[in-house]
Amino acid sequence: MKMYQVDAFSQNLFKGNPAAVLVLTEWLSDELMQQIALENNLAETAFVKIIDEVNYEIRWFSPQVEVEFCGHATLASAFVLFKDYCSATQLRFHVKKMGIFIVDQAADGKIHMNFPIRRAEALKEIPALVYQAIDRPVVDVYINAQAYILVCESEQDVREAKPNFDIIRELGCDQLLRTAITAAANTRDVAITALAEHYDYVARYFAPHIGINEDPVTGSLHTGLAPFWAERLNKTDLIAYQASQRGGTLYCSLKANERIEISGYAKLFMIAELNLV
Repeated sequence: MKMYQVDAFSQNLFKGNPAAVLVLTEWLSDELMQQIALENNLAETAFVKIIDEVNYEIRWFSPQVEVEFCGHATLASAFVLFKDYCSATQLRFHVKKMGIFIVDQAADGKIHMNFPIRRAEALKEIPALVYQAIDRPVVDVYINAQAYILVCESEQDVREAKPNFDIIRELGCDQLLRTAITAAANTRDVAITALAEHYDYVARYFAPHIGINEDPVTGSLHTGLAPFWAERLNKTDLIAYQASQRGGTLYCSLKANERIEISGYAKLFMIAELNLV
């Protein structure tokens, strides 16, 4: 069985977020898919089942659990399908509980993914543990379907913050809510650096309770963060940088009907043959 490994949200190897992708004609058992994801030990392994040339079902597994939504592994999967399985420039992912994701590939290879927005709301009752999640000041706390969102004073704070994974694990264990930290890169809350000339905001993302201490680049997270910063920056097109050790760039564009387009590049790292006998 063939498996691809792709660095998503990067044009360069060893940057962005690596994801494994398996393209199937029939689903494997849930147990086997989870075992493969654990063996890969990547943030996510994507399993894609062919419906026809432009329609596919998709599921994502972390090393510990199946996840509801994964942006970077969707990008990696689309990259693989456009490369070896789909001659069209548009495909459709059918996602359990989330409907259909329409994905396009531009002439330069950039992949555009159309997702539902997952808006963040101010958290009225803030758990005391939130303020212990990182070693930097927290200005505001928001929450969406995926994460606690801690707004920091500056880009420098986001980049240099040291997370307390025990606290974050405790925060997330009940509702499987991850913890993200973010700061605008062109407001008064952010240090003005050379990097700020290229990005609207930066972010990092932590999910230790599902086996991911820090996710290198998290496409799903920006379905909440991009609308959050778009409102504050009064713009609909934003460029985000996820400031993990590997790093990755996301191009975000708000669309009608509570949808968002998140775009990025991907780079093939390897193609492997699995021995499942």
